[in-house]
Amino acid sequence: MTSLDALTARIAQFEKMASADPDNDMAHFSLGNAYLQAGRAGEASLAMERCVALNPDMSKAFQLGGKAMIDAGWTDKAVQFLEKGYTVAAAKGDRMPQTAMAELLRSVGREPPQLSKEVDQAAERLRASGTFVCRRTGKPGTKLEKPPFRGPVGAWIAANISAETWNDWIGQGTKVINEMRLDFSRERDQDVYDAQMREFLGIDAEVMSEIEESKK
Repeated sequence: MTSLDALTARIAQFEKMASADPDNDMAHFSLGNAYLQAGRAGEASLAMERCVALNPDMSKAFQLGGKAMIDAGWTDKAVQFLEKGYTVAAAKGDRMPQTAMAELLRSVGREPPQLSKEVDQAAERLRASGTFVCRRTGKPGTKLEKPPFRGPVGAWIAANISAETWNDWIGQGTKVINEMRLDFSRERDQDVYDAQMREFLGIDAEVMSEIEESKK
């Protein structure tokens, strides 16, 4: 299977999941990300808008949705979307998406919005409280007691993904196995499953680079 075929298969799977469970923010996020990778910017934008309508705290969805809108030529819409996402990310202390959205705004000749004292104070309170915030959903959650599997990716999941989100993946992963008829005796099928897991949890190239840096 070529990379294009694999991407087409992922899109079909996520379309099915989003249709079957329209209130699943993660399904819309994964679908939007796959559309973006396929160069289908308009569809990616719509999927990310649906995602943040369901989960207004998902900074990464604002980042990727804004990029999709820029790619689609919808600059004014992108600016509004990114400015809102920038404020959301700042309030959560979600620095990587916040920085990425600032760069996207500057790429279309706009500066990031000035943050109010309330936003800065909210971010500081969240950091000071020690509350565990899931990097995937942007919501407070329960920290995993230990990595779900060995290796740097497992360690990253334990440090960044809530137990609630991980349990959501277990359920979603079962659907992936059944719908794609995966057989773990085949290495290729294991790779497909791992790719779907990274997609679902938001472990993209940027995060993988971060993980590699942490190993040094």
